[in-house]
Amino acid sequence: MMQLYWSPRSRSFSSLWLMEETGQPYERVLTDISTGAQKRVEYLAINPMGKVPALKDGDTALAEAAAICAYVAERYPEAKLAPPLGDPLRARYLYWLFFGPGCIEPAMVQIATKIEMNPVAAGWGDAQRVIDVLDNALEKGPWILGETFSAADIVIGSGLNFAVRLFKMIPSRPSFDAYITRCMERPAFQRAEKIAAG
Repeated sequence: MMQLYWSPRSRSFSSLWLMEETGQPYERVLTDISTGAQKRVEYLAINPMGKVPALKDGDTALAEAAAICAYVAERYPEAKLAPPLGDPLRARYLYWLFFGPGCIEPAMVQIATKIEMNPVAAGWGDAQRVIDVLDNALEKGPWILGETFSAADIVIGSGLNFAVRLFKMIPSRPSFDAYITRCMERPAFQRAEKIAAG
């Protein structure tokens, strides 16, 4: 059984939601970052970065939310959280799965903190363009791949829920609000919220 290392009020919400979407049993291992549990030697052996979430699957351990999404989606193909190899949607799925942590998260932080960055030097490019590209993609809906819900929606939906609805880090847009609402209507999202709330 997979073990998910998580903490309330953190980015590990995406992994809670992911595991709930699989419908598979898993063990939740509370790693409360408010008490410094992520800095303990035992936890650093699982994730040397000292962040949550992290996942153990037998002798395999990994961290980073998008990597966990990719791994779990492939381990449980029956959950249909990733287009299979050879599916034309696979390329777009991978693009959006990594666009989340590679472009959306840093762009949100840049906008929220008002840090000036040279868009040529920033790996995510121009922060406002990142938000515009995401807005345009979500206007088509209902999901980032159109009609197909995937683990990429868990990464992006969690990020938008965190940055727009919960912490107001970036201004909302109609496409963001509608997308967050669709995410929140998913039973697995609701179960994850109940878990996270304690």
